Amino acid sequence: MSNDDMLSQDEINELLKNVGADDDDDSSGDSSGEAAAKETASNSEETGLDHLLSSEEKDTLGEIGNISFSSAATALSSLLNQKVSITIPGVKAVSTEMVEKSFPRPHVAVNVEYTRGFEGTNLFVISMTDASIIANLMMGGDGEVDEADNIDEMQQSAVQEAMNQMMGSASTSMSTIFNKRVDISPPGVNIMNLEEEESARYIPDEDTVVQVAFRIQIGELMDSYIMQLIPLRFAKKMVEELLGANAEAAQPEQKQPAPGPSARKETRAERAYAPEPQAAPTVSGAAFSELEEPAHRYSDGGGNLDMLMDISLDVTVELGRSRQSIKDILSLSQGSVVELDKLAGEPVDVLVNQKPVAKGEVVVIDENFGVRITEILSPRERVAQLK
Repeated sequence: MSNDDMLSQDEINELLKNVGADDDDDSSGDSSGEAAAKETASNSEETGLDHLLSSEEKDTLGEIGNISFSSAATALSSLLNQKVSITIPGVKAVSTEMVEKSFPRPHVAVNVEYTRGFEGTNLFVISMTDASIIANLMMGGDGEVDEADNIDEMQQSAVQEAMNQMMGSASTSMSTIFNKRVDISPPGVNIMNLEEEESARYIPDEDTVVQVAFRIQIGELMDSYIMQLIPLRFAKKMVEELLGANAEAAQPEQKQPAPGPSARKETRAERAYAPEPQAAPTVSGAAFSELEEPAHRYSDGGGNLDMLMDISLDVTVELGRSRQSIKDILSLSQGSVVELDKLAGEPVDVLVNQKPVAKGEVVVIDENFGVRITEILSPRERVAQLK
């Protein structure tokens, strides 16, 4: 290349400036959740908070989130009757101040508190439009919605039910991961507008939080991000507990000190291959005792059944059942009537520990309801009732 064909430094700078402008134009098409994820991720590096989480801690939190939300995606897919996929999350440590600046528009905040297994809270943030799509599908719609800046109470209830099912599945997966029971409270859904002081209470009350960004896709309707915000101390506690349990499980057996030359013993390999002295086998005839008629195990004289007599069982009388869509359930109000699958005067079912055992009719005993047994189900009928 000749000197005439080479670019000057000013021309190179101008080209780099144009490339940066093109990148800015491409990023303008991102959804608000994706833009927030990128902004808070860059803030993490700019403010020097990335050192607060080691690579091992990030990988562990990402794996916990990946396993938990894989089952949550399955639950959401069944609810919405749509294919739902969630990608491996990105994990960053960010300042609370930067989180507040990353969500200038109102978002839907879903607050989840652990009631058993852990002590802490999680905050999930999704855009209004994404929440509207989920609510529309939950209520039997086709998921086609316009860009939304707000959702009404019914839509909030639909989103709350969807998140309740998702987080229920996620907590079950966490119980498996940590090998202990993990329970959560019903998620609370609120509108988070960080321009208002009241909405700031939804953000964890710590200077630094861990941001876990999940990319979620619902069929062809939604391709966006769900942001999970975890207090830093809570996140580190989960990692410490999981890694500690894995270390104990993988800890090898303590080796005994090697004996000295004067006190040498056989090694395990020597014992395995050394021939053992074989004693001559002794052969004799088998002796059997007389077979006696066993006593009846359920006799009045006391038997195995007596040990179970004091165990309490739950007895339930079922008047009838009804199967309705989520849309119909959300539309219930005071005074609504739910039609059951039984006719008036038809016998009610008597269940013991949720297993049908009898049928009866409802009676009134001193102002209390009771049931008069009219039929005991045979074992065959009980099995048929369970199908």
